[in-house]
Amino acid sequence: MKVASDIWAIVPVKELNGAKQRLAPLLSPAQRRALIEVMVGEVLEAVTGARGLAGVMVVTLDPTTTALALRLGARVVTDGARDGHTGSVTAGLKLLAREGRGGMITLPGDIPAATSVEIEAVLAAHLSAPSFTISPAHDDLGSNAVVCSPPDAVPLRFGENSYFPHLEAARRAGIEPTVIRQPGIAMDIDHPADLAAFLRLPQSASTRTHAFLEEVDISRLLAQRGIG
Repeated sequence: MKVASDIWAIVPVKELNGAKQRLAPLLSPAQRRALIEVMVGEVLEAVTGARGLAGVMVVTLDPTTTALALRLGARVVTDGARDGHTGSVTAGLKLLAREGRGGMITLPGDIPAATSVEIEAVLAAHLSAPSFTISPAHDDLGSNAVVCSPPDAVPLRFGENSYFPHLEAARRAGIEPTVIRQPGIAMDIDHPADLAAFLRLPQSASTRTHAFLEEVDISRLLAQRGIG
């Protein structure tokens, strides 16, 4: 079966200040800001380095993210950037649909262990349109990579329990979803326990995010709270 082509990536990134509030028991506001900046940088480098994409769109109003995205050759879109994860992605995919693009893949900015090779594997698993591919979070709750051809083939709604609803949404649209699991894509960082799981992931050791967490002595902070 022919593999879908003309796929754009959409990466939604909200303003970095005040991000990752659920990590507040462990990290100061400045540390959380630094962490999300490092994570977003690693995700954008992985996405822009992936072969097979027609382009990369970053939906954001954050000036630091904007500068990085432009430096990496990505297209920056501001419409929908303050409408939450679902609103940002929806604004991006609607724009791609209006432009007649063949499809889109969306990933969040908090999966720093994701690699270009993993993204390429997800794209390779994606079938010709109409099609829907998903790479879930490690807990089978979140939808960490979603591919749709055409871009608006399936209505999307992100959140902490979106994986199975997305499978059902695809089936309601008459599409049998393709599921492909990738350990780096699966490891999103939202809760303190996610930090411990990230540190255990072998491929995380080479990331700048891992180095930052070591710098703030996160293992000690996790141990103090009985998280491991």
